[in-house]
Amino acid sequence: MKGFRDFLMRGNLVELAVAVIIGTAFTAVVKAFTDMITDLIGKVGGVPDFSKTSFYGISVGAFVTAVLSFVLTAAVVYFLVVIPYNRVSARLKELEDQPKSAPAVTSEDLLTEIRDLLRQQAGSPTTGRVSDQR
Repeated sequence: MKGFRDFLMRGNLVELAVAVIIGTAFTAVVKAFTDMITDLIGKVGGVPDFSKTSFYGISVGAFVTAVLSFVLTAAVVYFLVVIPYNRVSARLKELEDQPKSAPAVTSEDLLTEIRDLLRQQAGSPTTGRVSDQR
């Protein structure tokens, strides 16, 4: 049972399950958009469903409808998902590649710098001391 539990709780399995669920929900969106475009083609061409079309007695309509649906679905996914995703990814990569700003100076860093300067001044006889030369 421990091995089965470990299998179920692996991160990859959970991520894959989420991807399948989101993909299934997204399929409905893409299908609806593809149907809308097919209807527009039907308004222009007169027939939105090519399933009854035949060519020299060979029924090619179902194939034509499937190919058209595939091309429209691929176009919807490419233009509405892939291109925006690539643009966002490129912007995020640019932000990651930018040099990080200098770390904020803390009061501890300032105190250390002051201490070092005071030590340096105390070590040199000419700086900061009044000499007894008369």
